[in-house]
Amino acid sequence: MDYYERIKRMFTDSGIIFTNEELAAIDYADFGLGRIESEGLNLIVYENNDRYCAKEMVLLPGQTCPEHRHPPRNGEEGKRETFRCRRGKVYLYVEGEAVKSIQSKIPEGQEKYYTVKHEIVLNAGEQYTIEPDIKHWFQAGTEGAVISEFSSPSDDASDIFTNPEIQRVAE
Repeated sequence: MDYYERIKRMFTDSGIIFTNEELAAIDYADFGLGRIESEGLNLIVYENNDRYCAKEMVLLPGQTCPEHRHPPRNGEEGKRETFRCRRGKVYLYVEGEAVKSIQSKIPEGQEKYYTVKHEIVLNAGEQYTIEPDIKHWFQAGTEGAVISEFSSPSDDASDIFTNPEIQRVAE
């Protein structure tokens, strides 16, 4: 089964009902790095307007969304987001006191771009809110993960990634 079929299957196996249009519009984000299976994110956006945003995200086992933050923009504070793990396990890293040894595996050769090591483990049914402009990154456990995101408006172009090579939105 190819990458795209695996992602669609994780969405459909999640128990969440999706329309054919939503499944056809999955955003397969490789961040311009060309290594989507290690550093990537797969999203279905339900709604993103001037007041709020709602998404479902899928990560394959060990797949990582690279470290980034949501800075203030247009006179507004940055995006505040709540992640709710629906299936699997998510290792979320945010600013704060670092753990002695993280449970995730940082993608090979990318260690300098993963600087925050305060670890939060989300199992199915658990959630955590990330405040605006806080560096964070996350990785799925051994079974992969399905994550709901509820947030203030999302503007991918304004996200700031620790790795300067990352392009969330193609130029």
